[in-house]
Amino acid sequence: MDARLLDILVCPLCKGPLETDKKAQELICRADRLAFPIRDGVPIMWADEARKIEPQ
Repeated sequence: MDARLLDILVCPLCKGPLETDKKAQELICRADRLAFPIRDGVPIMWADEARKIEPQ
């Protein structure tokens, strides 16, 4: 993914920052505990497509 795109993307629910997990091909929102998939280089930013992650 383009680094410039990652700089402007935010969580669609809380508008908070996202972290990149390159190995899992996901964008992580720690506040909402959601992982949004990246498919073929395109982030899928729909809440119903995100998976829930465990708190750390």
